[in-house]
Amino acid sequence: MFARLFRDHPRSLGMSWAEHGVGAVLIGAKLVGAGLACIIHALVPALFTETAGRTVISLHDHMVKRKAGAANPNAWPDYEI
Repeated sequence: MFARLFRDHPRSLGMSWAEHGVGAVLIGAKLVGAGLACIIHALVPALFTETAGRTVISLHDHMVKRKAGAANPNAWPDYEI
């Protein structure tokens, strides 16, 4: 049970638990920032007009590069965190 919850997924991506955790926290923080920018943009349309879109594009590029550089890219899902 422990391995399934904490180790199997990171190992399937060729990462340690800590490496996976740091990456997930960084991606999550960027998504939260983009979400907050969207909420502020809803209130004041002149602010953060491109923030969410740039963030999504940047994260997509980051994930595609990580998959391409993986030891076994075919084992990675089309999306990952």
